[in-house]
Amino acid sequence: MNEHPPGPQADNPVVEPTEAERVGMHLARNLTSLRHARRLTQDSLAASAGLPRSTIANLESGDANPSLAVLVKVAGALQVPIDELLAAPRAKVRRWSASDVGVRQRGRGISERPLVPEPVPDQMCSLMDFAPAGVMGGTPHLPGTREFFTCLAGRVNLFVAGDRYELDTGDVLAFPGNLPHSYQNPDASAPARGISLVVLAKAGV
Repeated sequence: MNEHPPGPQADNPVVEPTEAERVGMHLARNLTSLRHARRLTQDSLAASAGLPRSTIANLESGDANPSLAVLVKVAGALQVPIDELLAAPRAKVRRWSASDVGVRQRGRGISERPLVPEPVPDQMCSLMDFAPAGVMGGTPHLPGTREFFTCLAGRVNLFVAGDRYELDTGDVLAFPGNLPHSYQNPDASAPARGISLVVLAKAGV
């Protein structure tokens, strides 16, 4: 009996995603990217949009089929047009204007902007500008998170679990990100600047 080499397997044909599925994937990626760029949690974005957190989580899963009303609320909370939530992937080279990146005020006299407006897996990096005598509390993260703060200009005091660490220009402090911490510019007459890098722990690991 003659044997013939097996032909192409047709049992598992490649199924292309539908247009609706592609839009859902674009929405999930863009929403996650925009939320991370603004250093928002799902809870904080949900509160700003007036939606349940589960709705945000569902949108970021890629399986949601949101109503126009939900998209309007989310886009409004992120301050972007709906088109940006649903847009297909952009070119690898992209320029962000300063207004695109955005700055948010935290604590008293501290402004913060992301250094990398696209999400970086398991990391957050931001530039912090301290007004004279500026102060703010940090956000505790999961155990296993590691935070690094580099003082770029002026002086910054970092309080970690009740201990004070005084940083001069060029100094770097690393500490567990799950501990209570806060930042202070001890100079009442001069500003300060620093970079915060947070290496996030993975939930359940």
